[in-house]
Amino acid sequence: MKTSIKRALLSVSDKTDIVKLAKTLSDVGVEIVSTGGTYKTILAAGIPAKEVSTLTGFPEIMEGRVKTLHPNVHGGILARRQQDEALLDELGIGTIDLVVVNLYPFSEKIQQDHLPLKELIENIDIGGPTMVRSAAKNHQWVNIIIDPNDYSELEECLKNKAATTLEQRFRWAVKAFNHTAQYDGIVSQYLSSITAPKESEDYQICPKACEFPETLHLGYKRKTRLRYGENPHQQAAFYLKTPANNENTPSCIAHATQHQGKPLSFNNIADADAAYECVKTFTDNTACVIVKHANPCGVAIGNTPLDSYLQAYSTDPTSAFGGIIAFNSQIDAACIEKILENQFVEVIVAPEATEEAIAACKTKPNIRLLTAGSIRNNMTSALLEQNTELKSVNSGILLQSSDSLITPVDQWHCVTTTLPSEAQMQDLNFAWKVARFVKSNAIVIAHGGKTLGIGAGQMSRIDSAKIASFKAETAQFSIEGAVLASDAFFPFSDTIEWAAQVGISAIVQPGESIRDDEVIKAANAKGITLMFTGTRHFRH
Repeated sequence: MKTSIKRALLSVSDKTDIVKLAKTLSDVGVEIVSTGGTYKTILAAGIPAKEVSTLTGFPEIMEGRVKTLHPNVHGGILARRQQDEALLDELGIGTIDLVVVNLYPFSEKIQQDHLPLKELIENIDIGGPTMVRSAAKNHQWVNIIIDPNDYSELEECLKNKAATTLEQRFRWAVKAFNHTAQYDGIVSQYLSSITAPKESEDYQICPKACEFPETLHLGYKRKTRLRYGENPHQQAAFYLKTPANNENTPSCIAHATQHQGKPLSFNNIADADAAYECVKTFTDNTACVIVKHANPCGVAIGNTPLDSYLQAYSTDPTSAFGGIIAFNSQIDAACIEKILENQFVEVIVAPEATEEAIAACKTKPNIRLLTAGSIRNNMTSALLEQNTELKSVNSGILLQSSDSLITPVDQWHCVTTTLPSEAQMQDLNFAWKVARFVKSNAIVIAHGGKTLGIGAGQMSRIDSAKIASFKAETAQFSIEGAVLASDAFFPFSDTIEWAAQVGISAIVQPGESIRDDEVIKAANAKGITLMFTGTRHFRH
């Protein structure tokens, strides 16, 4: 079924390209009805339009709170062609064939500081969602457009004097219902996260939202279907939360550009995220992180991406096979060529890549190359965008704030008589950053700005430590004089005693165990420097 457009109602908060659309509508003879600021914008461009009051017989009232809530508007939108036409004639209501509406920017307003509750409430749209839902419900005959990105498709139909198809109207209607559902979800979630006002004066106060509202609306949009989940028998898809505007798009895997290679898998995305989020923490150095099965298996800093890669790769070449490699700076062809010479790799991700690097990757068409945009320019927005984490359980989800609390080095406490050297502190800081991204129980042995061995995911901390030592021994690294980081406190002194046996010179851990005195006594007895950060970094 096709439907022609004779009358359109335009009422938009986001006026992107609205004049261009209005001109196209006018050029093909469509009557334009509009409201408020949209009407003024169209009229100022010299495009003929009528105010909505010409349909309703009433002016906009209550400072714009009521302008389209009228039978002459919603009757024209909701009328079923053929079935309701006699009633329309009797009541003198004309049909509306196209509704172009987007809503008051409530989500943008709540992100602004110092706005009183009264102003936020005024930015809850009422007439807009009602028109959107009316038109979407009646999509069999009516076109509903809520996204300026869809204007060009509509304009193409108009310029070719072609009616829109039912498939188009259905697709736009689904998008419209998703839009109002997300909008209502944001309003509901915000209001359920603030303290209820007790007096009318409270509406002049700037409310502070809590991080965990009574009702949680996720509002994620499917980016792509995946071939399968963690295993081939599991179905999967990738959803992302679009930022309020493109200027605040964080440098992350969800918004990265894939330059080549087959589509990312479920595990590729999870591992690439782990690798890239880890490498982003090294803000003062060129760094490389290699991840396998969600755990770093090699991390290093260097003078160039190639140098940092070679150092990271040397930690555990066996585990690096088929892994994910992430950089925190632009990669060049020399780095790519060395990676391809050394190993099989699933994904390479960096903020940027030279044209030569992209071309070098094309010699191996199955390798996925991702660029995620400048890290330093996006670090603040990235932290804002990722300030909560979700984890599913049977019939529920867990929600927590991100583990973004990094205790500054100058707030660490040396609890032993042996103080750390400057070089040891640099290595301890490096190892501590890596430990945040290793599955608990996590142990990282490092020296000279590179990992020597990593132990992850064991049920006892001493076993993780022994695995880290084994990895270093396998790579033929001496750990004499190296440092060790532990994501959580040592419950016993056994790891300290083991560390002394293998030559560890300094250790960083959170502390705050009931056996801290025992652990400190063992470190002093073995001449090991022990630093407490006061911050635990479990990663399950």
